[in-house]
Amino acid sequence: MAGIVLNVEKREKLGTGAARATRNADLVPGVLYGGARGSIPIEIKAKDVEVAIRSGKFLSHLVEIDHRGERQPVIPRAIQFHPVTDEPLHIDLYRVEENAEIAIDVVVHFRNHDASPGLKRGGVLNIVRHTIRLKCKANSIPEEVVVDLTGLEIGDSIHISSIKLPEGARPAIRDRDFTVATVAGRKAEEEATTTAVAAPAEGAPAEGAAAAAAPAADAAKKDEKK
Repeated sequence: MAGIVLNVEKREKLGTGAARATRNADLVPGVLYGGARGSIPIEIKAKDVEVAIRSGKFLSHLVEIDHRGERQPVIPRAIQFHPVTDEPLHIDLYRVEENAEIAIDVVVHFRNHDASPGLKRGGVLNIVRHTIRLKCKANSIPEEVVVDLTGLEIGDSIHISSIKLPEGARPAIRDRDFTVATVAGRKAEEEATTTAVAAPAEGAPAEGAAAAAAPAADAAKKDEKK
């Protein structure tokens, strides 16, 4: 558990106007989901939410909410931010039990770029998945998934089966060996792009052929008039 505790209160008024009034009172409106109690509208002090977010251990971590002395472990699942000020506007929390298994997105970090021959020769790391959805215990959520790039050449692909996952975690997707990243050749990508731009559309005459066809067409028209 991240050690974060948020004091929450139940929101009595709902709707756009009520949510605006909540924010004007330096509170963040939200909804608490899950469990036998169902969905409950809540509000949290904006300062407490901002401090929790800045800690780096809020999103995708097990935290606690405190409602007048009664505590409950929850998972923050979604936060809406203001597009200009980045202030939190709305938050969704989900009740969980500490020993319950949950599915959660865990960030992927890539290590040892300098130990990849393909990248050293000008290759490009093409990241397919920045996060991987894992199943794990709610009280044992991994901080990250680490991918080692040592020895990778241009053209190599990194699949989930080749990644050592944190202890107690497994992929939520089990029916395929999905790709997490590839090492692509920068020169090959540039050549492919150049070829695609230069090639004429299918069925269209080349530029030189079109230019040659124009005088021929004019000559044919003159012959018809004679």
